[in-house]
Amino acid sequence: MLELLMPAGNLKKLHTALRFGADAVYVGGKSFSLRAFADNFSRDDLAEGVRYAHSLGKKVYVTANIFAKNSDLDEAADYFVFLESIGADAVLISDLGLLALCREKAPNLTIHISTQANTTNAMTVKFFESLGVKRVVLSRELGLEEMREIHAAVPDMELEAFVHGAMCVSYSGRCLLSSYFSERSSNRGECVQPCRWQYRLTETERDVAVDVEEDERGTYFMNSCDLRLLPRLPELAEAGICSFKVEGRMKSEYYVATVATAYRRALDEYIRYGEIKNADKYNELLETISHRAYTEAFLDGENTHTISLEKERTQEKYKFTATVLSVDGNRVTVEMRNRFRSGDTLTVLSPDETNGMTFEMGAITHCADDSVTDDAKLVQHVYSFECPIPLSVGDILVQ
Repeated sequence: MLELLMPAGNLKKLHTALRFGADAVYVGGKSFSLRAFADNFSRDDLAEGVRYAHSLGKKVYVTANIFAKNSDLDEAADYFVFLESIGADAVLISDLGLLALCREKAPNLTIHISTQANTTNAMTVKFFESLGVKRVVLSRELGLEEMREIHAAVPDMELEAFVHGAMCVSYSGRCLLSSYFSERSSNRGECVQPCRWQYRLTETERDVAVDVEEDERGTYFMNSCDLRLLPRLPELAEAGICSFKVEGRMKSEYYVATVATAYRRALDEYIRYGEIKNADKYNELLETISHRAYTEAFLDGENTHTISLEKERTQEKYKFTATVLSVDGNRVTVEMRNRFRSGDTLTVLSPDETNGMTFEMGAITHCADDSVTDDAKLVQHVYSFECPIPLSVGDILVQ
């Protein structure tokens, strides 16, 4: 079975990802995750997230993919026991010591090998298979032919690959720049992304700064493009990939919903028809979110055009305006994310048939004091209004 795997930086994003079509989500706890600056999940949040996903017949994978130090081991052992106890569907690990510890302390907890482990060949996959690993997330640097060879050599191993999101200029995230510049280790989840910075050279004799120019477009020579492989899902599936992974645990609910919508519909078309009939349409949807220049990276082999020399990203076409909290007939209650006013035209983002519909905002009620207003300007306050479109809880409104 083919799986769409979406990121979830917190419980709200978990709900959004699953509502908009993810078969599974990957999340990070407060420790051992390579996204230390995301909201991340408390233990109570993890238990609640697993319960909710399982109620929908979906899965939750938990990242524990740092490279551990001795001081991490006792806490990690307790953490693995906890994840097993709440029924987490798998834990993602990079460090062989943590893998051994997990097998010892939580023998019934399924293990997936993180992309951070840099798995690039069939012998490594066979080695992980001998350790009882169920799935390997392949390095982003692999091409289709290499994936086919790995699948042919180890046919019983589940293979997962990234298909969308931010890339790293370093080899599958094995980077030391953040440690050098900020004393925050990317291998401990604290990367400050110095590869995205603008650089200058300084002549030490005269203390004169000079621009570093790769060419006339700029100096961002380590700033990777963003990955987008939506049209290539059929080829990936035929190469043995069973799980299609989207990067972005620090991205917004709007980003998660938009990307999930595009990839869910594309994957469903492939499953039903053997091809993606509307790939251009779904790629257009992916153009509406904030992103760097897109690339297919190394899918077809070596590629020297994976660097974006522009500092700025393409900005979102729509503004994330509100999330639907409840619906009572035509009365809709929302949590505001960006300002909206009476008379504004809002667009619905939904996994239902209302997706893409628009309506004009009328009178707005501020739920805190039941006052009527024409300007919803208080961030994350709750407002309600009459809506002519039959919305559902979890729908997102944009403008």
